[in-house]
Amino acid sequence: MTPAPIKPNITADVLEKLDIRVGTILAVADVPNSDKLVQLRVSFGDRERTILSGMKQERANPREIEGKQALFVVNLEPRKMRGIVSEGMLFDLGFADGILPVLAIPETPVSDGTRAG
Repeated sequence: MTPAPIKPNITADVLEKLDIRVGTILAVADVPNSDKLVQLRVSFGDRERTILSGMKQERANPREIEGKQALFVVNLEPRKMRGIVSEGMLFDLGFADGILPVLAIPETPVSDGTRAG
């Protein structure tokens, strides 16, 4: 793989607007009538959220990530897809570069809801 060019510089205040947190993936379910989407139920400590992810074709068994911690963007506008409201975005690595995506995970377990940055 050849790394993509680095995107244009941003200021720290733009970066501060992103709210990236650790969550534990409690359950993974198929999204009806979708070839790509799965529905994740994710714990962020004081609340749970539904987050849709287009990983159905990227993994032989998407349920293998149940119980794992990962990074999520939690302050995106909610978005309705296939009749389900997604309340964030899984922060994974590799998709944009055309390689099999992997989860961005903490090196050791931390409390759900822990902020990145």
